[in-house]
Amino acid sequence: MANAEKTIVIAGAGSIGCYVGGCLALAGRKVVFLARPRIAEALLGGGLRVTDLDGRDRSIKPVSVTAEPAAALANADVVLVTVKNGATEEMAALIAAHASSDVVVVSLQNGVGNADRLRAGLGSRPVLAGMVPFNVVQSAEGDLPLHMHRASDGKVMIEEGAAGLAGLLDVEGLAVETHADIKAVQWGKLLINLNNALVALSGLPLASELADRRWRLILAGQIDEALAAMKASYIAPARIGGLRPGLLPKLLRLPDWLFRLVARRMLAIDPQARSSMWDDLQRGRPTEIGELQGTVLSLAEKAGTPAPLLKRVIALVRQAEREKRGSPGLTPEAVAG
Repeated sequence: MANAEKTIVIAGAGSIGCYVGGCLALAGRKVVFLARPRIAEALLGGGLRVTDLDGRDRSIKPVSVTAEPAAALANADVVLVTVKNGATEEMAALIAAHASSDVVVVSLQNGVGNADRLRAGLGSRPVLAGMVPFNVVQSAEGDLPLHMHRASDGKVMIEEGAAGLAGLLDVEGLAVETHADIKAVQWGKLLINLNNALVALSGLPLASELADRRWRLILAGQIDEALAAMKASYIAPARIGGLRPGLLPKLLRLPDWLFRLVARRMLAIDPQARSSMWDDLQRGRPTEIGELQGTVLSLAEKAGTPAPLLKRVIALVRQAEREKRGSPGLTPEAVAG
């Protein structure tokens, strides 16, 4: 896959999409952003600034951006799907209608089922699953240039199956590698993503929330419920930061002082980092609670394992969605019930 000749379309230029696309464009890749009108106007009007917790601060202007799917997808060689889970089928239909039959499609979305949902709508086109481990914080609406800040670390993992793809995508500020068992990686990431809802409900930055044992106890309880459902369903999640998933609840339950000592890697997070679910609540948008806690709850119900804490967290997030007042700023005691 000759890097300079390939056109990469970012299908859903939100926080993750803009950060990934920005790094690729800065590395000389041919990138087209397919974005909602608000984001498209911001990119066209002020360009894109990409920063990260490692100290990089880079900008790009002009940016190749469009809100028209036909114009973006017609010449695509690779499509990186970064839309929210609820828009997956719609994006699959757009790719099917406008992209070539040999386009390579990669899902860089949260959850475990999006690649399968894309495959269902894309026939014989190759579709690969992926996993993005880091948080991206977006500048306030109206700020120019549009600023995307990577606030945590980690390598993007993509499914094996397209020769040269990892080399095309692996650029400065965006480490990418392939993995032989991407489903296990996604289930492992899902365990960590159960914390997104706690950040959204608390309104706290991720580092502050994780530093408080009261919140970690709720996360540990959710992970216990998830692991029980996975075990009963014969699902083996991948290691998380080198740690066996079964040890994660024990680590989270440590006293604060000991957790800070043994979990330095987990706490190596920019103070700005929150979660995409918090951002969705702040902007009055539907969250991905159904694809995170909801996926695990469905698994638990099928397996017959209890999941009362997952049910409660889902209910609280749904309530905040309905109220459209942003994060409710709940205490850990209010969430634990």
